[in-house]
Order: sequence, then structure tokens, then C-alpha cells
Amino acid sequence: MRIANGEDIKHLPELDKKLWTVLSCPVDGLEMDKQTLRLIDTDGDGRIKVDEVIAASSWLVSLLKDADKLTLGQDSFDLSDFNTENSEALALQTCANEVLKALGKDASSLITLAEVEDSSKILAATSFNGDGIITEKSAGDNAQWLAFIREIMRCQGSLTDRSGQEGVNAEKIEAFVSACADFQTWKKRAEEEKESLFPYGDDTARALALCDELKAKFDDWFIRCRLASFGLDDPSKLDASQNAIETLGVENLTTAVAQIASYPISKVRVDALLPLSEGEINPVWKDKVLQFKTLVHNQESLSEQQWADIQASFAAYRAWVASKPASSVDSIAEEDLVAYQDPALKQALLDLVAEDLKYDAQFQILGSLAKFLRLYRDFFTFLKNYVNFSDFYMKDKWAVFQAGRLYIDQRACDLCIKVTDMGAQNKTAFLSEMFLIYCDCSHKVLNEKFTIVAAMTVGETGDIKVGKNCIFYDRDGQSWDAVITKIIENPISIAEAFWSPYRKLGAFVDNQINKAATEKNNKVIGEMTAKVGENLNKPVENKDAAKAQSFDIAKYCGIFAAIGMAVGYIGSFLVSLATGFMALKWWQMPLSLVAVVLLISGPSMFLAWRKLRKRNLSPILNANGWAMNANVKINIRFGETLTSQAKLPKLDVKDPFAKKKMANWKKALIAFSVLLIAAVAVLYFTGWYQCLCSCFQ
Repeated sequence: MRIANGEDIKHLPELDKKLWTVLSCPVDGLEMDKQTLRLIDTDGDGRIKVDEVIAASSWLVSLLKDADKLTLGQDSFDLSDFNTENSEALALQTCANEVLKALGKDASSLITLAEVEDSSKILAATSFNGDGIITEKSAGDNAQWLAFIREIMRCQGSLTDRSGQEGVNAEKIEAFVSACADFQTWKKRAEEEKESLFPYGDDTARALALCDELKAKFDDWFIRCRLASFGLDDPSKLDASQNAIETLGVENLTTAVAQIASYPISKVRVDALLPLSEGEINPVWKDKVLQFKTLVHNQESLSEQQWADIQASFAAYRAWVASKPASSVDSIAEEDLVAYQDPALKQALLDLVAEDLKYDAQFQILGSLAKFLRLYRDFFTFLKNYVNFSDFYMKDKWAVFQAGRLYIDQRACDLCIKVTDMGAQNKTAFLSEMFLIYCDCSHKVLNEKFTIVAAMTVGETGDIKVGKNCIFYDRDGQSWDAVITKIIENPISIAEAFWSPYRKLGAFVDNQINKAATEKNNKVIGEMTAKVGENLNKPVENKDAAKAQSFDIAKYCGIFAAIGMAVGYIGSFLVSLATGFMALKWWQMPLSLVAVVLLISGPSMFLAWRKLRKRNLSPILNANGWAMNANVKINIRFGETLTSQAKLPKLDVKDPFAKKKMANWKKALIAFSVLLIAAVAVLYFTGWYQCLCSCFQ
């Protein structure tokens, strides 16, 4: 679909969604201003959908007199181009005039995005900037307001103002004053109900902590006493065992404090009166029990009922402590606590917040103006990479998904895309029918890494292998170290497909020769090693007998016979080949050679031709999160523009170390002979040679 002028953009809402090239694309991973993309993505889900693009286009068109201005992609804007019949456009024009006036410029001047953003920064840095947050700067010279704001931030936490400074809003102020009032009410109750809340006066908190620490030991002792009174013949069995105590006698007791502390706090008594005297208490717990006696129960013994009454006496105090407001205002001095509850002081800060909010409309209109100027500059470029892919198919243009250029194997690949999901690439990228190279790119100075996929569309496979190092340049010209991690092989060109069968045959023969030579070499070395070992371990024989041993020629007859048969077979094959070829008429000879070549290279070339016509970028973009609605074809001619090959200059320079060159006619003759022999050999062994000869006779 063509997007060429303002009318096309104006009628974009009428375009059937089935005809859009893209239905949604990600915000991240594109070579385009990220802020512009986020402005189009109005719901903030990280994806730009068709409806959001339509909404942005309708908004822009409504603000302009001439929608053709959007195709210019300019960073500056003439205020006279606003459609003043639109109230929002009129407000933007007024705001732009005020910005220019503040900058000392004439209202008829062009306004730029940088000027608006600078004005926004200037406004944000003022004491009042419309976000409803006041900072220490907002307090001016009033020390009381300044102290109040600082205390609120300390107790309630702070918020970040548009200027970047920390401050508070109305909710923070109300919450702080309320916390101060609640804490003072809580403290006032302690004064009014002091006798019931503090059974041990100022030592109540210490007494409660001591009782909580001793509770487990006291409860354990009273339970043991109850068991003893139940009718146990020997109550001492409920005490620490004699053997356990005797065992401690042979140890360093300083290391056994924890074990001793686990013993009962005192010896079990049937009368269940816990002695509080020094000599009758577990020595580890002695100091705690004596403190308990001094603070809580100044008697020589403690009954179970007395212990229950003591715990019950703390009930009101526990409830009062539990009702303490959850706030950090408890560290504020009493006089400041009262001062911060002054309604006049609270209202003064709330008035500062209200004053700040007055500037919100001005800041919002500045934000809208910045949004307009950003979309005015970038929106047409975005459309050419969303509604259609005209930037991708245009010469000397880069699409927003093209990340840079990869230099490898004397070629430069321009179709390089950053990979956002390698798992998705593994599933669908092979459907593109392109020769794809995946590279991990890194920069040691920037300490950053990312992965790209590059399409090789010109030349041959060459020396492209996993692990090969190359260099990637991003759109800003920054170089990155790249290493190949994965290759998806597909035909690169028809010329490569022509030679592919012969290369594969040559590689197969080479592998077989190397395999056979390796096996033979290993066998010979093994036999030699074994023979040497046998000779070293063999007893010395009579030298005369060794000399008498004759050469056994029969042993080698089989080898010579096999070699002779092989040579004879090859010779007869070559003779029959030459005889059959010479039997053809002169005009049949070149035709037969062409037919042989076509029979071998034809299928490979045809398959490559079909795949090259079917190359499609959509599966790669789809794996990156694009919702592609159409194929993005890359035919042979277009593919030639996406990869460029090195062209060496013609220089009259002699290499002093170069080998003497063979004459061109000799090279041609050798190449022709090798090709002919390889082709006829393939036909001969496959049976196609007889069929071909019968066709021409």
C-alpha cells in the first residue's frame, strides 16, 4: 500500500486491516527514537498495534492545516501550520509562542523539539512545576516549613519531583499529621491510666522482659512439681540425672553452660514453692532470678498461683504496647510533636501543594507540544516501516529493524537484525529460505552484549563456519566484536548451486582418501610397533639361520595382482570413455558435454532458483515479536543490494614472492578436462552414459 502524501495519511483509518503489512510490532529492538515509539504505544504494553497507529495519525492530521507537512520529517515546525480551528491546536500554538517568548525569539520563528524539551526541563526545575510535590526548595526561607518537610520525608518517605529532587505531596502531609496525633493520643493514655498500665512503675518494661525470659523455665519447674505430687515415689528423678552431672565433672564447665542452662531451674519440690535464694537456683539462671526477686516478687519463694498473678498483671500493659501506632514519629520531641499538629502549619504546606498544582496544565500542554513535534518528525518514517515496508525496498535507505552492517568473508551484509528471542528464531527462521548467520556481538569497553542475525544474499559459502570471528558496525558507527554461533544453510546464488555437486563430490572423495590414508597409517604404525616389541622380547637366534631365510615372493603376489587389476580397470574405463566420445559426430560432442553438465548441475540450480525466489523476511521478524500480515519477499535482484562484495582495484604491482603463473589456456584446458572426466564418470557409474549415447545415435 502506498503512503506518499498527507492525503494517504488522512485516509489511513479507511485502510482495511487485512492490507496492512504489520499488525503489531515491539517497541524495543528498533533503530528509531524510543520515546516516539512509546508515545504511539498509548496503552504501554510494549507493542504498537494498528488502532494505536490510526489514533496517532488522526491526532496529527487534526492539528495541521496541511497533512503533507508530515512527509517532510523535519525537526522544526512553523507555528502558522497549526490548524487554529482545532482548540487543542490553538492551545499548542499559544504554548509554543510562550516558549519562544521566554527564549527571546519572535513568535513567527520556527520552534524545535529541543527548545520545547529545554523549556520543560526549566519548568521542572522551578519551585512549582505542577506535579503536586513540594520540595525543600518550595519552602523558600521559612525554616519552620523546611523542618516540617524534612520530618515528613524522614517519617513517611519521599516522592521524586519533576525536577529530580525529593519531596512530599498532600497525602504524605495528611498521613504525617495524623500519625503525630495518633502517637500523642497513645502517649496521653499512658499518663491517664498510669496505675493500671504500669504495675511496676517505671520498671514495668524491664520487669516484663525479665518475666518473658524466665517464663519457660518457671513453667517447666511447676509442671515437674505437679508430676512429683501426682504420686511419684522418687521426685528426684525429675531433676537432672546424677550421671549427667558427674559427666560434666571431667569437662571444662565453661563450654557446658548451654547444657547446664537446660537443666531445671531448681530441684523439684512436692510443695511446689520455687525458692528464690541464691544457693537453691540453677547457677546459670541465678542472676536472672535474683533480678526477678528485686523487681517483681520480693519474697523467698514463688508459688504457681503467684506466678500466674504476676503474668496477668502485665495484660493491660501488653495491650497498650500492642496498640502503639506503626510510625517513626516516636523519635520526635514532645514539643515538636505538638507543633506539627498545628492546623495553620499543615494548611500552609497544603497551600504550597495547591500552588504547585496550578502549573500542571502548563506542564501538560508542554508535554503535548513535545509529543506533537516528536511525532511530526518521526511518524512518516514509522508508517513506511509499518503500513508498508517502502524504506526496506528503497535504495540508500535503512529499515527500522536493520541494526547495522556485518563485515565477513570479504562481504558486507546490510540485512542485520537484533535477535530478541533466540528460542523463537530456532523455531521459525528456517522458513525464510535464506542463508542466515547468527553472531554474538560484544564490546569490552561498553561491557554490553547482544545477538544479531545476518542474511548472506550474494556470493558463495566460502569460509563461513561456526566460531569464525567478524566485525559488526551498528547504525551509530560503533564497532562490535562478533563471532558466528549458528548458521542456517540455504542457497546464496545460482552460481554457487552450479558448482555445488562437484564441490560435494570433491569433498566426499577427499574425505574418503583422508579416511583411508589415516586408517592405513594407523595400521602400519600399529604393526611396526607390535613388530618392534616382538623383536625386543624375542631371544637371539642363529645369524646363519636368519640369513638362510629366503624372500617369500608369493606373499606379495596378491598385492601386485590387485594393483594390476585396478590399473587395468581404470585404463579400460578411460579407453571406453574416449572411444565412446570419439564415436560421436563433431556437433554432438559439445551438446553431450552440455547435457552432462545440465544433468549434474541442473537439479541443484533449479532448486536454488526456486528457493531464491521464495526468500522471505517475515519469519525472522515474526520470531522477534512482529505480527506480520504479509510476506516480505527478497528476490535475486533485490538480494544483490543487501550484500556487497569486495572489488579489488586494478594495480600494476608485481609480487616478488609470487609463483610463476600458468598460462590461461592451460588452466582452461585442465579445468575442462577435470570437469569432463568428473561428469562422464558420474554418468558412467550411474548408467546414464549408455542412455545418452543411444539418444544421439
